[in-house]
Amino acid sequence: MDRKDAFQEKMQAQLDEWTAEIAKLRAQAEQAQADAKLKYLEEIDTLREHQLKAELKLKEIQDAQGEAWKDMKSGAEAAWDNMNDAMKTAWKRFS
Repeated sequence: MDRKDAFQEKMQAQLDEWTAEIAKLRAQAEQAQADAKLKYLEEIDTLREHQLKAELKLKEIQDAQGEAWKDMKSGAEAAWDNMNDAMKTAWKRFS
C-alpha cells in the first residue's frame, strides 16, 4: 500500500468515526428540551458543514494524479483539524 492509499484510508476511517459521533449527538439532541434541542441541532449542522469540507478534501486527494495529492495534503489536514476542534467543542456543549 502506498502512502496516498494509507492517508486516504486514515481519512476515511476518521470520517466514518465522525459520522457515528454526529449520530450520537443527534440522538442526545432529540432527548433535550425544546430550546436546548434547537441549540444542539444548530451545533450538529455546523459539524456536518465541517465534515462535508473534510469529505471534499478527501475526494480531491482521491482524484489527484501522481504526486499531486501531496500538495493537497496540508489542506486536508487543516480541514481535519477544524473538524476535530468542532467535535471537541460540540461534546463539551453536550456534556
